[in-house]
Amino acid sequence: MLDDKVRAVLERLEREDADERERGVDRAQRSRAVAPTTGRFLFSLVAPQNACEVLELGGSRGYSSIWLAAGVRILGGRVLSLEHDPAKAQAWRRNVEDAGLSDWAELVEGDAFAVLPELADIFYVVFIDAEKDDYEALFAHARGKLEPGGLVAADNVLSHEETLGAYSRERQADPTLVSVTVPLDRGIELSVVLTDPLE
Repeated sequence: MLDDKVRAVLERLEREDADERERGVDRAQRSRAVAPTTGRFLFSLVAPQNACEVLELGGSRGYSSIWLAAGVRILGGRVLSLEHDPAKAQAWRRNVEDAGLSDWAELVEGDAFAVLPELADIFYVVFIDAEKDDYEALFAHARGKLEPGGLVAADNVLSHEETLGAYSRERQADPTLVSVTVPLDRGIELSVVLTDPLE
């Protein structure tokens, strides 16, 4: 639910992100948060699902994590977020706690490629918002954590088309997936794992 605590933290993070972009803070130091409308979109993907288990690859300071956790709180579920930057991980924990969502979101600090093989969990939704050159490998790792009907959402596929255009084309050419590019904000590739390949 989007109560006052959640809204206050989201609004603060939006102001911080806008300020950092305006001041030209180095890309690696910025929160690099999703756009607010993408946050609402993520909320709408998970909120209607019962006991929705979400894996987030690239938690940063927790902006998208808060949208996802607020969504799964409605019908039960949790968000497991991976973030390798210690400063961002510290901010993630503070922001999620300030939003009152610590019971629905957990952070694992470390490199995703080291953490993912150790995860035995099965997830319903995977959200990828990490280094663009890593998307293909992250998808390959994350797919093993999804059962048929599971969804992978990858951000930035239009804003970084030169890097991620190939990612989208590979997903859309895969007969074991149904994949579509959603032209919202920076572009989101939605890929649903099928029970059987399409004929």
